[in-house]
Amino acid sequence: MAHTLVRAKVGSYRLWRPAFDEGDARRKAAGAIGEPLVFRSGDDPFEVVVLLEWDELENARQFFGFPERSETFLEAAKKAGVTDTPTIFFLSQV
Repeated sequence: MAHTLVRAKVGSYRLWRPAFDEGDARRKAAGAIGEPLVFRSGDDPFEVVVLLEWDELENARQFFGFPERSETFLEAAKKAGVTDTPTIFFLSQV
């Protein structure tokens, strides 16, 4: 199984979450499977962590624009209220 773990800071969770949810169809069209797991830091309410499952790790890399950061992804994140450059981990379940 392929997963991504994304950590980002947001200006307001209340404003960020609906914008994140609007991207569900785009994520699924790109190969995301199931529902994302969304967490907020217990120490920082402006920090969010999202765990996504993917059909293929390569599809996740393409969605996020790796190996180089996708300007489209970064622009969408900023528009949704992300205030820093998200950290993205590409993971394979063992």
